[in-house]
Amino acid sequence: MKRRNFITAGLLGITGAAYGLGSRSQASSELLPVPARPKVTPLPGPTALIDRAKAAMATHQSSLLHTDRIGIADYSLHSAKERFHIVDLNNGTSQSFLVAHGKGSDLRHTGWLQEFSNIPGSEASSGGSYVISETYVGKHGTSRRLKGLDPSNDMAEARAIVIHGAWYADAEMIGTHGKLGRSQGCFAFSESDLKIILDQLGPGRLLYADRV
Repeated sequence: MKRRNFITAGLLGITGAAYGLGSRSQASSELLPVPARPKVTPLPGPTALIDRAKAAMATHQSSLLHTDRIGIADYSLHSAKERFHIVDLNNGTSQSFLVAHGKGSDLRHTGWLQEFSNIPGSEASSGGSYVISETYVGKHGTSRRLKGLDPSNDMAEARAIVIHGAWYADAEMIGTHGKLGRSQGCFAFSESDLKIILDQLGPGRLLYADRV
């Protein structure tokens, strides 16, 4: 399974602005192989989305506890693409993952996000800035709450928009269907990626979702 596309680039300018299905346990005394380190490749220059995320961090800095990392969901891209990036603002690197969008944002299930909505019951994704909140265990297992900071996503808590793991956000879905499944507006990741997401994006950090 391809993974972890670290990216380096002109992201250092940002610094100034500011887990479903669990793994089965195996009774074995054999040591597991150490995974290879991800490749580091250059980012093709600044983008409008990075500029927006940078501005969002500056705007909402008083609501954030940490500004060392930021999560960016680029919903301009198809769901078969690794379009969620965890950007390390200290060293300008980024790690990328698959993420699902909401049913209400893609009624025909094309794999493309067609529109955002902040309306309760829409089952759509909402664009804007979120502060990552506490961890809890719910119907999707370990998850993390989000609080919307903008008029475009300020119903996130009432709509229970969270970070969680889901079988339909696994890369195997792409091999079978050419796209991921859809959430009810939540940021849904594969079970295998969720731990990394939760480890890297703890409470008090910014998550920014948009498209260009």
